[in-house]
Amino acid sequence: MSIDPEKLVTEVSLPEGVKVTIKKRMLGFEGPLGKTFKNFRDIPIGIEVADNKVVLKAAGPRKKDYSILHTARSIIRNICEGLVEGYTIKMKIVFAHFPITVKVDGKTVLIENFQGERSPRSSKIVGDTKISPKGEDVVLTGHVWSDITQTAANIELATRVRNKDHRVFLDGIYSYEKKKGLEKQAA
Repeated sequence: MSIDPEKLVTEVSLPEGVKVTIKKRMLGFEGPLGKTFKNFRDIPIGIEVADNKVVLKAAGPRKKDYSILHTARSIIRNICEGLVEGYTIKMKIVFAHFPITVKVDGKTVLIENFQGERSPRSSKIVGDTKISPKGEDVVLTGHVWSDITQTAANIELATRVRNKDHRVFLDGIYSYEKKKGLEKQAA
């Protein structure tokens, strides 16, 4: 099944204050909250930066090419939106008996006393994600959505219960709120 040729070209208009540069197939984004880069080398689409918009062209007329085109469009929109507004994910520390403590050490998150374990479990922080533990909450903020969600997933996976019935032992750190906008960080 082929798609109408007019639908194989789309454009993303850039919000106020966001600049995009292209070098080979690497897009550089700069906005009020910072800078980031996205490599489109492995994504088969045509990219052009003109005026105040990014023009995307599909590689072919198939439905798969149409899907790839709109995935790339969503990636660019999310990056631009994050550079203007930012993103926040809130996670809850859940424990039954042993109180869990969360500390940030450079580019890693240390989860101490998880189920009474003596050595801390660690999780990697991806990109420029900022983490602030506040009581029983852990707040992740940043301007790149994929980095923040990957960091949250790393924290959840680090607190996975092993060798016990996960229906009974519900200890862990779980995300409960995802929203646009930056939450104020505690100093």
